[in-house]
Amino acid sequence: MPQPNDLSRSLVLASQRFMRVYNAQRLKAALRAVASPLLFGFRLWASVCLALYVAFWLELDNAFWAGYTAVTVSQPRLGASLRKGWFRMVGTVVGAAAVVALTGSFPQDRGPFLIGLALWGAGCTLVATLLKNFAAYAAALAGYTVAIIASDELGATGGPDGISSEISGRFTRTLAMAETDFDGTQQVRRELARRVIALDPIIDEALGESSQLRYHSPVLQAAVDGLFAALSSWRAISVHLRSLAADRAQRDLHAVLNRVPEELRSAMENSGLGSGSGAGPARWGADPVGLRRICDRAVRRLIALPAASPSLRLIADQTAEALAGISHALNGLALLVADSVRPTPRRGSVRLRVPDWLPALVNAGRAFVVIGAAELFWIVTAWPNGASAAAWAAIGVILLALRADHAYDAAIVYMLGTGLGVAFAALVKFAVLPQVVTYFGFSIILGLYLVPTGALIAQPRHPALFTAMAANFVPLLAPTNEMNYDTEQFYNSALAIVAGLTSATLSFRLIPPLSPAFRSRRLLALTLRDLRRLATGPIPRTPADWEGHMYGRLSAMPDRAEPLQRAQLLAALSVGTKIIQLRRITQQLNLQSELDAALESIVRGDSAAAVSRLAALDKTLATRPGAAALRARGRILAMSEALSQHAVYFDAGGFR
Repeated sequence: MPQPNDLSRSLVLASQRFMRVYNAQRLKAALRAVASPLLFGFRLWASVCLALYVAFWLELDNAFWAGYTAVTVSQPRLGASLRKGWFRMVGTVVGAAAVVALTGSFPQDRGPFLIGLALWGAGCTLVATLLKNFAAYAAALAGYTVAIIASDELGATGGPDGISSEISGRFTRTLAMAETDFDGTQQVRRELARRVIALDPIIDEALGESSQLRYHSPVLQAAVDGLFAALSSWRAISVHLRSLAADRAQRDLHAVLNRVPEELRSAMENSGLGSGSGAGPARWGADPVGLRRICDRAVRRLIALPAASPSLRLIADQTAEALAGISHALNGLALLVADSVRPTPRRGSVRLRVPDWLPALVNAGRAFVVIGAAELFWIVTAWPNGASAAAWAAIGVILLALRADHAYDAAIVYMLGTGLGVAFAALVKFAVLPQVVTYFGFSIILGLYLVPTGALIAQPRHPALFTAMAANFVPLLAPTNEMNYDTEQFYNSALAIVAGLTSATLSFRLIPPLSPAFRSRRLLALTLRDLRRLATGPIPRTPADWEGHMYGRLSAMPDRAEPLQRAQLLAALSVGTKIIQLRRITQQLNLQSELDAALESIVRGDSAAAVSRLAALDKTLATRPGAAALRARGRILAMSEALSQHAVYFDAGGFR
């Protein structure tokens, strides 16, 4: 039998082990991790209850759509919820106006009305694919809103500091790396390109949180474009430095870096890779305006740098362009940390950047086929719930098309979530709700389901599954002022939802989205076509249109694209910009014919001949005095190196 002292000692040891495993800090961390998802779950529950209460008070026919809307608008992040809510209002108004126009145009003609409905869904899918983020969601909503309203009309018969400072910190760390490791920076550039592309939806969410950010949205767009420009210039510098002897490269690089103010160089050195201190990124977030002014001063000093060789001129000019891009990024960061912002002028006309029309056309064709097939099935079978099935088919095929490569997988997960929602809705409707007679009790029942489901939506694992469970639960439950517990009607409605979503899911298998490899090849081919047109067409006033178009292509490059393909796209961006600049300079120096001969070789897909003719132009420019001739020689050098490095790409599809 154990002695009292032994027993107390064992209890003490067990308590110590327990405290080591479950200490207060771990408990606090666990509570913090759970608090935010639970808070979103309660917010989701409150929004659904409020929406349904207003719908019941207004005595709307299908009040459950109010609850469905509340679920789909709610997002774990506040900015995303506000932004999505505004765009949902726009999409709903546009969709409602469209269905009124369709009804007025074909009041007694069911066939033309349904064809118009399918065409409208296809058109909205096309626009949603061309747009991005919540603007794309608004276009998709306008498409399936028409299907939802039409199903009711026709009836059964068928009639930043964190994000921006991280970007700036990563960029400055990689610049610090470039001085000593030319080859090692390539992987960092590729990673940075992925991060810049990923900024777009984050910025769109941030715009929802502040009217100040929305008013200055051109500043944020210029910040992203500036990072792309810095990547392009950095690539040109890296390629050129690898072509030089080590001592020459170090000499030219030090000559350029000596023109960079000491404060900026210090910020770069303090944020070197591997330091882990975080001092550099913290400096970027603490004083973006001060660093922006330093960058602007460095740009002016680099442009004024007297260069004795085209090599030094190239490095100085490209470094100036990179720092100018970083200056735009710092201006965006200043906006996010509520500091003084340098205004970015709004363009007179907004131009939609369309990297490639084909993915949008494929999605539009799929939507037309699915919606048309659902309508035809409804007419042939005279199924009372056929209109509802067509509406859910439209919702699935339009909304999930925005997932691109992951559309089919997302559709499968959404179907699974809907199946689970059917089971829970049946349990609640027939086993629980008959015992409840007040709206307060009804709200408590909703909370027992929506709060944990909302908390799971806020978790990083399988949010689409739990979103489907929450969003489709309310339409399946179909609450009304006078509840109807008809099991046949419930299962008919559930079957319509499942059938509509199933047809949408199958469509992504039968008419799949374009593969990432195919889209990457098309983006490169379209860029090469545009580059050759740029070489022979009218001279643009500025490179801005070309650069904006290329930034759109870079953003559209699939995540699974090969690193070489991103490098080729950056090289094409650089070559196109140099062509525009050289055509203007040679026009001033009366050397257009020499440059045109080189550009003609690019059009024919003969990079070797183009480099040879550019070398001849360089010799001619060497006899001309002045800074303009030397700057042109630097651009010729950068262009020749890009053509030589990616000759296989630039020669593809040419005619000789």
